Amino acid sequence: MIFQKLCSVVCLFCALLTQAQKAQFTLQDTLRGSITPERIWWDVTHYELNLTVDPEKRSISGTNTIQYTVLQKQHTELQIDLQSPLHIDKVTQDGKVLAVRSQGNAHFITLLKKQKKRHKNTIIVHYSGQPKVAIQAPWDGGISWKKDANGNDFIASSCQGLGASVWWPNKDHLYDEPNSMDITVTVPNTLTNVSNGKLVNITATENTKTYHWHVNNPINNYGVSLNIGDYTHFTEKYKGEKDTLTLDYYVLKDHLEKAKTHFTIVPKMLKAFEHWFGPYPFYEDSYKLVETPYLGMEHQSAIAYGNQFQNGYLGRDLSGTGQGLKFDFIIIHESGHEWFGNSISCQDNADLWIHEAFTSYSESLFLEYYYGKVAATEYLIGTRKLIHNNRPIIGVYGVNNEGSEDMYFKGANIVHTVRQFAKDDEHWRAILRGMNTTFYHQTVNSAQIETYLSTQLKANLIPFFDQYLRTATIPVLEYRIEATTLHYRYTNTIPDFTMPVRIWTGSKSQWIYPTNAWKSKSIPTIATDTAMTIDPNFYLTSKLIP
Repeated sequence: MIFQKLCSVVCLFCALLTQAQKAQFTLQDTLRGSITPERIWWDVTHYELNLTVDPEKRSISGTNTIQYTVLQKQHTELQIDLQSPLHIDKVTQDGKVLAVRSQGNAHFITLLKKQKKRHKNTIIVHYSGQPKVAIQAPWDGGISWKKDANGNDFIASSCQGLGASVWWPNKDHLYDEPNSMDITVTVPNTLTNVSNGKLVNITATENTKTYHWHVNNPINNYGVSLNIGDYTHFTEKYKGEKDTLTLDYYVLKDHLEKAKTHFTIVPKMLKAFEHWFGPYPFYEDSYKLVETPYLGMEHQSAIAYGNQFQNGYLGRDLSGTGQGLKFDFIIIHESGHEWFGNSISCQDNADLWIHEAFTSYSESLFLEYYYGKVAATEYLIGTRKLIHNNRPIIGVYGVNNEGSEDMYFKGANIVHTVRQFAKDDEHWRAILRGMNTTFYHQTVNSAQIETYLSTQLKANLIPFFDQYLRTATIPVLEYRIEATTLHYRYTNTIPDFTMPVRIWTGSKSQWIYPTNAWKSKSIPTIATDTAMTIDPNFYLTSKLIP
């Protein structure tokens, strides 16, 4: 997802871990954000979403056929989520209508059929209504009902954080993804629907067209997308690491020529990211870039694009260095999510930093691949001015709570700091590629990522992550110089914090290993305080003690 603060969206969530602040969360937060007893006993394996969109009435009606495997026997209730003002019309299993007990946006289905462990079953949820309208997509979420410059309907979904249940019924928790999905959308015959995966077929009646899309891979719920407009389509092939990948572009008809010129960055992006992260994770589902009436979103295999065919973030360089104008922020950032967010997905919104930190870091890796390390580092350091350090990056678990918006640029600088511990660019590249192999198409938690990095770097990074992810304070490296001796320690940290740092004395670099206690190191060349600098690749502050 794109950085929220720049669009003047007030953050509604607080991630401070105190009992008083936990009290702000409601039963609805728990039902939405926790793995409830009515969720844990079954594993969703496939969604078949079939809906009709009526732009004139701003309404949706349809069904979701949910296939699942029973993990625990002797359960009689199953939780499905659907947000008001949409409503469930009925739920059936094996042709029998089932009772539905609703608590706000959580709906509990009473099953008549005995649920036997390892058996595969199906329910069909029929629903309809007028979904929540997105006022400032993608940040508030819902359905955007817009018009293009020619007066044609221009419609799109966005629902990260808010939840996919804002427009379709599902098991709306990040921990459980279907293995595959079918999406069938009926629209007026003057419009085109683009969703995730590959197009299977189009059927037409006198007044409508129905588009059937098939997703071959696991997909997180908020990555499922609805895009409807007066689209034109062009395509090309990319010969990647795994296979030949189909690149599909859907833009409004008036924008065809500028898109053909501007989207030439896409193969370059794929080449850079495959170098750093390994093969594109969804070859079977193609790569699509789809124009939307809002800025952008990482919808899996159907990236939402609304950056007005210009470089930077709506023409601005977020870093203030000039480096951010060398690429289209939305194409690079949202496509980076195919690896971090769509293939590797967090299990709880509290760990959304896994998506955003690595993806924000991918922007600098794109620069590094084509323009070198100096440009990449300059960009990263430039984004530090956008960091607030007001709340922890990790939110509160079990209540659908995101942490600080610092998960973007602070997160990227944290990842870049971890890179320094590798002390070797190829080793770091192998770690990133290994991460995408180890956690390929999986849902993970922060502890798994922290442990993986610690193992690969042969270092205990848990205190490091506790400091940078679970507090809002940045370590201060205090130091003083006496003759040829450097004295140093950390302050403003958790008690057991430690982090090695590279310093420069003249043209020579060396490592020091500060803790919260004063340490000393003899450095014959450190004649004055101006003869020592701290490597700016480390995200910390420093203070010279007289």
